[in-house]
Amino acid sequence: MGRDLKTSAILAALLLALPGLVRAAEPKPAAIQPWMNVKLSPDRRADLVISRMTLDEEIALLHGDFPVFMPKRPPGVQISAGYVKGLARLGIPDLTESDASLGVANSLRSHDDATPLPSGLSLAATWDAKTAYAGGAMIGKEARQKGFNVLLAGGVNLLRDPRNGRNFEYLGEDPLLAGTLAGAAIRGIQSNHIVSATKHFALNDQETGRTVLSAEIDEAAFRESDLLAFEIAIESGHPGSVMCAYNRVGGIYACENPFLLNNVLRTDWKYPGWVMSDWGAVHGVAAAKAGLDQESGQQLDKKVFFDAPLKDAVTSGEVSEAQIHKMTHRVLRSMFAAGLFEHPLQVGGLDTTADSRVAARAGEQGIVLLRNQGRVLPLAASAGHILVIGGHADIGVISGGGSSQVIPTGSVKFPPPKGAPSWGGGQMYFPSAPLAAIKARAPNADVTFNDGADPAAAAVLAARADVVVVFATQWSSEGMDISLTLPDGQDGLISAVAAANPKTIVVLETAAPVLMPWREKTAGILEAWFPGARGGESIARVLFGEANPQGRLPVTFPASEAQLAHPVLPGADQAQVETMGAGAVTPKPFDVRYTEGSDVGYRGFAKSGDKPLYPFGFGLTYSSFRYSGLKVVGGKTLRASFTVTNTGARSAIDTPQFYLISGPSRTQERLIGWSKVDLKPGESRSVTVTAPRRMLANWDAKSHGWRLSGGTYKVAVGSDASALTLKGAAQVTATTLQP
Repeated sequence: MGRDLKTSAILAALLLALPGLVRAAEPKPAAIQPWMNVKLSPDRRADLVISRMTLDEEIALLHGDFPVFMPKRPPGVQISAGYVKGLARLGIPDLTESDASLGVANSLRSHDDATPLPSGLSLAATWDAKTAYAGGAMIGKEARQKGFNVLLAGGVNLLRDPRNGRNFEYLGEDPLLAGTLAGAAIRGIQSNHIVSATKHFALNDQETGRTVLSAEIDEAAFRESDLLAFEIAIESGHPGSVMCAYNRVGGIYACENPFLLNNVLRTDWKYPGWVMSDWGAVHGVAAAKAGLDQESGQQLDKKVFFDAPLKDAVTSGEVSEAQIHKMTHRVLRSMFAAGLFEHPLQVGGLDTTADSRVAARAGEQGIVLLRNQGRVLPLAASAGHILVIGGHADIGVISGGGSSQVIPTGSVKFPPPKGAPSWGGGQMYFPSAPLAAIKARAPNADVTFNDGADPAAAAVLAARADVVVVFATQWSSEGMDISLTLPDGQDGLISAVAAANPKTIVVLETAAPVLMPWREKTAGILEAWFPGARGGESIARVLFGEANPQGRLPVTFPASEAQLAHPVLPGADQAQVETMGAGAVTPKPFDVRYTEGSDVGYRGFAKSGDKPLYPFGFGLTYSSFRYSGLKVVGGKTLRASFTVTNTGARSAIDTPQFYLISGPSRTQERLIGWSKVDLKPGESRSVTVTAPRRMLANWDAKSHGWRLSGGTYKVAVGSDASALTLKGAAQVTATTLQP
């Protein structure tokens, strides 16, 4: 009898301490669902749902499957990136998740009708938030039509190293530009009543050793660079979720890093949404206390930590039930905020023709004209003999590999190069052949093609042509890093062809910056990046002047690897960089010390005085522009007014850029604003650009905030980071900004 009384007392204590277990006993259908009242706030609605949930039901929302590895997929569940089962009795919808950023990804399928956008760097090269929003809205719409309500989009990791294999997914080296465009794309996605993530939080800036490396950086520099890009994207885009990264930061895994997830994201930025893990990035139940809300792709972790082990942690007191409520609240709160409850998915209605036009406009606007000697461009429709060489231009345009891969119907796949991850799917070419698009615009010209496999033979043909267009490609994928040198001997091909014909134009379809040892031999260079669904047509329109090039570089092109902050990629001596898939080997842990701090890209070049191959912000048009009449007004921030005049003979779009040169407490070049101006020949327009105050401030660790020192701030306006033609200064009032 004494044992029975003792047991009863223990059970009573447990029931009082863990009300979730009491609720678990007899879940009842909710006949009245007050959380469906759309007049209530998302937070209140989430609280009302949680009040009706059992502990088991809450925990079920905190981990999700990688459907390809599910022993038995429920009816209607697609093979996709992720799936979290909802709760029918309370009207909670399933979370159906697709990889994204560049479209509704489907790398696990052979072909599909999804529309691929151009690469992230192509989007960044537009310097246009409206274009970013339109692309986001298009892929968000397609996601709904294809049965997904969560897109794993919003990549905003800064391009610290041009060799990062995922740079093509991201938005360049500047935090203001990257954060602004990421925020716009996220808003576009979520305008369709689905959730967008932003990723990979944070300092996931290379693929080599991504699951073991520890990114080391001073906090102030971190806040003024990589974290600032995320901060801008989150406050302007309001993503429903943040995806934490594989790597460690300061020795602690990003998905269990309380500084990142609790201190910065939740306390400083007041972020209300949920943090999901990257797939295979959870290392234990302790991540729940550190700020992780949801374990994604649970089959890729060593065990499903956020299921039975998490419940055991609650039972033992290691994790409080109040913490489970917070985690569940964040998930549900974002679902309500995005409208997942009121706007259930209805599959169908895809309009790929209209959607491809969105991709085509974005691809066209992102093309950067780097060189145009003797005005070889635009080409004339009656250009005589046009020889097109290389790059599989007779087949299509290349795209990036990995989880972001979209595979539209008609794509052609080539094997991955040696050293590429086995799960990446190979090199994919979208069915938009530049050769066909060129022929369509030059019906009276003799347009021929050579695959470029034999440089000497290609050079012989080039000598007989009136103009030569060489297509050069650089494939890249998640799970690998790349070289700055064009692969497969393409530099030799371009050099041989350019030596044979001075009217050689090079079209680059690359993941990121490349070296150009042949540059001075060529007449024209276009950077087309990975140009998306109708990339061939976009390229041809620019080549023939149907569209005036308007892209500007979102990244500095170095003249050599010696100019990089890390001339040798950290961890490059690792024998195996692939960490997922069959035969994967885990590399030894190592540190990446970002001693350059916030001097990323053009900021570092301004500090060192090195001359890059092409500076950040650079881009030519088929016209010319003049800036004049700069007036700088100070006060709480800086405002620059100036006049832009089209001095050429063609209508064109210019992108004047506003830079901070120095302040009273710091000398560091920073982009603090820009404008896009569409002008007719001879037309002038007054432009005003206002700098966000945070872009003038420095992070002060002592006061834990942004400190804007009072005094004189020197600024400049120019066409790129190295061509600052107008200079001025003004006084700014001292203030401290909240983080």
